Amino acid sequence: MKNIAIITQYVSMPGEKSNGRFRYLSSLLADANYKVELITTNFSHRDKKHRVFDQNNEKNINYKFKMLSEPGYKKNISLKRFYSHRVFAKNLKKYLKTIERPDIIYCAVPSLDVAKTVAKFAEKNNIRFIVDIQDLWPEAFKMVFNLPIISNLIFYPMKKSADYIYSRADDVIAVSETYLNRALEVNKKAKNKISVFLGTDLDYFDKCKKDNELKHFDDLVRIAYIGTLGHSYDIKCVIDAISLLKEKGIENIKFEVMGSGPLQSEFENYAKEKNINCEFTGKLEYPEMVGKLCSCDIAVNPIKHGSAGSIINKVGDYAAAGLPVLNTQESEEYRKLVENYNIGYNCENGNIEELANKLEILYRDENLRKKIGKNNRKLAEEKFDRKTTYKKILNVLDS
Repeated sequence: MKNIAIITQYVSMPGEKSNGRFRYLSSLLADANYKVELITTNFSHRDKKHRVFDQNNEKNINYKFKMLSEPGYKKNISLKRFYSHRVFAKNLKKYLKTIERPDIIYCAVPSLDVAKTVAKFAEKNNIRFIVDIQDLWPEAFKMVFNLPIISNLIFYPMKKSADYIYSRADDVIAVSETYLNRALEVNKKAKNKISVFLGTDLDYFDKCKKDNELKHFDDLVRIAYIGTLGHSYDIKCVIDAISLLKEKGIENIKFEVMGSGPLQSEFENYAKEKNINCEFTGKLEYPEMVGKLCSCDIAVNPIKHGSAGSIINKVGDYAAAGLPVLNTQESEEYRKLVENYNIGYNCENGNIEELANKLEILYRDENLRKKIGKNNRKLAEEKFDRKTTYKKILNVLDS
């Protein structure tokens, strides 16, 4: 029996209703006769609060779940967050010295402090080191602090750390080809190099849909957005597009915004200023979110210019829901999926008029919405269904 330690900072606790990659993967590996320990922090990045877990009270998991101390932070972009990561990395280093030596360490990236600590520990102890790239740092931060030359100087230490982590990996896994290629710029030794979308368990998704089914008895056409309400997401562009259609006399559109984040109040106030029908639900439990998402007619993926994001969580859920997508994200990888599978329309980033025009096309043609929505469901079945796609990760670990 191989002993594997899975390390990630961003994961929900057992018992919480979520759709995370690493708890699913931990259970999958335990079922495949691996001895699994999932190691994370006691601080929830999503909720910005500390949490407590008692393994003895959770009987429904087949792996060990361990939380280590981290101070925490209030803002996603802050010096306190980087300090918090550093403290967690130090606590992790101490903890790794106390446990049975793993055969494999499977580490999520970011954060960089944690992954760098793990890379050094694995190299020193001759442990197979696998990275799973979830996001690109410092590229993601450069979107917020986009100052030519100065940004490169400020973030150079982060880039150096990322290069070190990627270069030390014995195998590289990433949530998209875009992220994978970034790592392979500096890694010349990896035996396995694969991308596996975050995806979802379609059986679980469909159960959530059935158990939380919503039926509407009105003539509203509902547009869905799910995810964080932060600086990377151009919610105002969608609001402006709906406002343009309202000026043309199209008033029966409702914008369903599911999620929370630092700009939620700003977006809510903007929707009120534009006087459009917009509901901000806040953060929902995953099953409730699925039910609400599947009751909508169109999905939007409005990502701001310069984003380092690629195949992100929400597009997998949109696909599973079988909804047509209006996309402004510049990621070539996702734009090609939109085109090749005919799942909606790619729009020029920030172009309100084009977004409104494409929205009007879908608004006026229910049959078209259903047709390309079915294409998106087909994409989910081929590219996003974990019970198929995650076998690629298992094959890497077994190799």
